[in-house]
Amino acid sequence: MALFSLLDVSLAFGGPAVLDHVNFQVDAGERVCLLGRNGAGKSTLMKVITGDMKPDTGQVFRQPGAHFARLVQEIPHDLTGSVHDIVSAGLRSASAHEEDWEREIRLEDLINHVGLDSHAEFASLSGGLKRRVLLARALAGQPDLLLLDEPTNHLDLASILWLEEFLLAEKVGLFFVTHDRAFLKKLATRIVELDRGVITNWDCAYDTFLIRRQERLEAEERQREAADKKLAQEEEWARRKPSAQRKRAGARLHQLAALRAERRARREKAGNVNLRMNEALPSGVKVIDVEHLSFAYPDGRVLVRDLSTTIIRGDKIGLIGPNGAGKTTLIKLLLGQLQPTSGTVAHGTNLEVVYFDQFRSAIDDSKTVADNVADGNTHVTIDGRTKHVISYLQDFLFEPERARTPARVLSGGERNRLLLARLFLKPANVLVLDEPTNDLDVETLDLLEDLLVEFPGTVLLVSHDREFLDEVVTSSLVFEGDGVLGDYVGGYSDWQKEKMKQATAGKASRPGAPATPAKPRATGPVAAAAKSRKLSNKERAELETLPARIEALEKEQTELTAKLGDSTFYKSAGAKFAEVKARLDTIEQEHATAFARWEELEALR
Repeated sequence: MALFSLLDVSLAFGGPAVLDHVNFQVDAGERVCLLGRNGAGKSTLMKVITGDMKPDTGQVFRQPGAHFARLVQEIPHDLTGSVHDIVSAGLRSASAHEEDWEREIRLEDLINHVGLDSHAEFASLSGGLKRRVLLARALAGQPDLLLLDEPTNHLDLASILWLEEFLLAEKVGLFFVTHDRAFLKKLATRIVELDRGVITNWDCAYDTFLIRRQERLEAEERQREAADKKLAQEEEWARRKPSAQRKRAGARLHQLAALRAERRARREKAGNVNLRMNEALPSGVKVIDVEHLSFAYPDGRVLVRDLSTTIIRGDKIGLIGPNGAGKTTLIKLLLGQLQPTSGTVAHGTNLEVVYFDQFRSAIDDSKTVADNVADGNTHVTIDGRTKHVISYLQDFLFEPERARTPARVLSGGERNRLLLARLFLKPANVLVLDEPTNDLDVETLDLLEDLLVEFPGTVLLVSHDREFLDEVVTSSLVFEGDGVLGDYVGGYSDWQKEKMKQATAGKASRPGAPATPAKPRATGPVAAAAKSRKLSNKERAELETLPARIEALEKEQTELTAKLGDSTFYKSAGAKFAEVKARLDTIEQEHATAFARWEELEALR
């Protein structure tokens, strides 16, 4: 039975419809993930579902007696009181089937279940624990459907993994928005996409969704090209002012008017961010050399203990650890912005560092978007070419009007794109990225991944996005307790596999015990060249399509070869024989190219 149904629902805010005659429902027990670009209207759709916002037209049906709870993206700043007080505020009115003492026991069990102290003050908690409190408040009312808007934002890996297992165990219906692809794959039983006001259902796994959506977009583009060609032909005919056959001409003019109306009503898909960097001259082979580095606070708490490692040009290193472990502090130590308690940090030659900080402190809220990028100038320089700042910002999906607004009004995703636009103007051969994935939509994440994979310089990356780490980094430094950092080849999944191997071999240490210290990496050009490169998302999608492409070419090759070998075709074809022969030559070249590309990508995988 459907928990809710939307019937022909439309909603607009003065521009193109955010929801355009939407028909959609979610059944009990489903876990549905909603995807869409930043600004597509995902949060608006959630408000319509819960009744916090009314549609302009259409109807919203909710199952009688069903209870919906929504966990918003941002943590409220005005929320005060103890954990118990805030969670209890989520309880519904007393049920005839539940006594007061039973409700209180259930409440305390829920607070313990999410790992909280019921007496703790909400204001004193970390961001991750505050989100747990808000989740507990939403669950206290025993909702039939829980709506989550970017639930993993600002959570560390341990909290994200806990949240996944908790939601699976609760067996509550879910309707959620996330940019965390690993979270999506673990939880979603169905994927839906909101694009240009329309909801499309994709009843498949995420990787299959990416392929099918791309095929659908390509088919849509072909249809539009055909419609544009037809419109252009009819416009040319109309300009000749037909006078004969008036009845037939009138019908054709009506058809032309319909084509024009269809073209005006067409909504173009939002473009992708055009990510490009000003690459500096290469740094020296050795970028940062660390010897017996330690750092402790005056109170004696140790963040880093006896770290020795060498970072070489081309390394892409992920820093992994819980919130508060010291990841940002380690970055400052490595960059020389903070002095170690003991040990040394030596920098190589010709370093050009660009730093993307998690607090977005490089953005001046009092300035416009354009001035944040160009510092009051009208033009910027990218790849050695001068470009108007408004045109440059359009590459990051800022329309001219938006580019002239103050930065303080931007959404989280827009602030991230603005910071990328600002930083990528600076020549760099070392990129330091502290939580760059928060609030970015999946399309922009894919593009950022590809940019970082192809970047020839060095990358230091702090992220709790497991898939992003797996796609980008070549090695990981992991905070493993008591200030000790473990050094692992590969990303998050590789680290987990190595931990499992150690546990299987009986070498895993007890929780919180010191791990094996990070070992120095090999240095020099040979080691740099030996670094393995991972497949980008584009390359992975290309690899998926190549076998079918090769098979189609081989089939056509067989058919044309048989045709050319037919004596009757040779005698009767005339000039067509030469066309078929030329096509066969082309196929042979395309087949060789496709097969070589398949071998190249398969080897990388």
